[in-house]
Amino acid sequence: MISGMSTFTLVHVVLSLVGIFAGFVVVFGLLMAKPLDGWTALFLVTTALTSVTGFFFPFHGLTPGLVIGVLSLIALAIAIFARYQRHLAGGWRRSYVISSMIALYFNVFILIVQLYEKVPALKALAPTQSEAPFKLTQLTTLVLFIVLGILAAIRFRNEELRAA
Repeated sequence: MISGMSTFTLVHVVLSLVGIFAGFVVVFGLLMAKPLDGWTALFLVTTALTSVTGFFFPFHGLTPGLVIGVLSLIALAIAIFARYQRHLAGGWRRSYVISSMIALYFNVFILIVQLYEKVPALKALAPTQSEAPFKLTQLTTLVLFIVLGILAAIRFRNEELRAA
């Protein structure tokens, strides 16, 4: 396996990276007022599977990763309900955008944590993840997601949806 990764870990990582990539394509679609149905389905499924598979890693007690996994699944449930049950009608359109952005943010947040744990150069910058480089990276990412989320909510709400 890659760097001593188990098959299960590799599948989890691939699901996560596909979900993140598809999520950014979906965000682009939201900003362009395009629903991008196929990309949306890929994002929602792979992100949900990322969260679910995360619960199968060995752990002792409640961890931040488990909490984020639960919160991500809640956000995904809202996004899926808004998209496929409520068909983005009325306020469900904004609920879909916000919950999708939250789910994508959680996935990226965990990616950053993992990068700072596994990449030697990043680990040297922030060995305990309480140092300034790690905090600045996470804060910058949060601000970027807030700005993108606000813009996506405005654009996806006010623009007439165009076919993908």
